[in-house]
Amino acid sequence: MLTLASKLKRDDAGKTARASGASDSTHRVSIRDRLLTKEVAELEANLPSTCKASFPDEDKLHHFQLAVSPDEGYYQSGRFHFEIDVPEAYNMVPPKVRCLTRIWHPNITENGEICLSLLREHSIDGTGWAPTRTLKDVVWGLNSLFTDLLNFDDPLNIDAAEHHLRDKEDFRNKVQDYIKHYAR
Repeated sequence: MLTLASKLKRDDAGKTARASGASDSTHRVSIRDRLLTKEVAELEANLPSTCKASFPDEDKLHHFQLAVSPDEGYYQSGRFHFEIDVPEAYNMVPPKVRCLTRIWHPNITENGEICLSLLREHSIDGTGWAPTRTLKDVVWGLNSLFTDLLNFDDPLNIDAAEHHLRDKEDFRNKVQDYIKHYAR
């Protein structure tokens, strides 16, 4: 687990050194990084029980991975990994998210592209990204793709949605086969 207290202490120590006259022209904290420091702390305090966030480099809060392990529905017993990259223009633009686990899902392609309205920069229906959204919204949205946001009516993976429409039991079997081979 990421220790934000240590990162904040290091950041505060750097501020103190700069205030006392020490020069550090290479250390500039971007607006994105300031937001992320707060948002990651909030996220860790409010993470769904089916999710686990990991930060490969604790100094780069803008790049992390999320594991989702649904406890109900078609995808129960699978473990699905997502890569989340937060661009420098955050919070004016949404994070870039990709599914790293091969999956048979109407809203996620086998190549990892994700259809989730809040990840869209521009949205006709007004449900896309807005500067008021946070990483917590993104994580909860990804988690919900396996339960209440599972959308067969507006699919990205048309083959998976049509498969479900044709034969729900065979769809379930294919999902379980994918879980067995790719999501353990």
